Amino acid sequence: MITGGASGIGAAAAARFLDEGSVVCVLDRDAEGRKNILQELPDLAGALDADVSSLPQVQAAFEQAIKLMGGVDVLINNAGISIRHNFLDITPAEWDKVISVNLTGVFYMAQTAARHMMERGSGVILHTASTNGIMGYPHYADYNATKAGVIELTKSMALELAPKVRVCAVAPGYVLTPMQRAEYTDAMLEAVNSKIPLRRHAAPEEIAALFAFLASDEAQYITGQVFTCDGGEIAGGLASR
Repeated sequence: MITGGASGIGAAAAARFLDEGSVVCVLDRDAEGRKNILQELPDLAGALDADVSSLPQVQAAFEQAIKLMGGVDVLINNAGISIRHNFLDITPAEWDKVISVNLTGVFYMAQTAARHMMERGSGVILHTASTNGIMGYPHYADYNATKAGVIELTKSMALELAPKVRVCAVAPGYVLTPMQRAEYTDAMLEAVNSKIPLRRHAAPEEIAALFAFLASDEAQYITGQVFTCDGGEIAGGLASR
């Protein structure tokens, strides 16, 4: 089950897990996105409508996913939003919106999935964090705070849910997703690429590949860890430059 699965990293993960032979459901609140992903990936078991910031919607969608797939072995907890603005300009409504999706929504999905997996005796929960949760970045204070929260939630869950359920996070750097493209001009993208050692954004498929490995039996001794995939950006402390 992949949240935020209609576009970007989520859609790439859905395609990768289908290629691996998995039965896949995506969850997304974007009706047009759900329609498009079903056309692009007709082998999906379903494209479910839910807002992750609503616990009743999360629980209903999860029950629907169980009916469609017979159970949920892997959750990719990927849904998220961002708003580019200065810290002094963040309104309480904007703060609450970002927190409700990026942190509370991750918690709702994770807890719902964890209860199901603990009853089944096994499972893997993978969160989409960000290098924004590791380093300081201007103009995204609310988003950064949520991603730091996701990282600590990941570690705490891993300790409590072991040995039955593994929990890890992937912390991408700059990924060329529709959300990223909408917020950045060509000049801004070029400026970002110039400070990344590999000189480019990641492709969503590269993040999906890491998710696929972490969900597999080859990673069965890995839990409680955060894996950065950023082209070397934060290795030299360049993120805040």
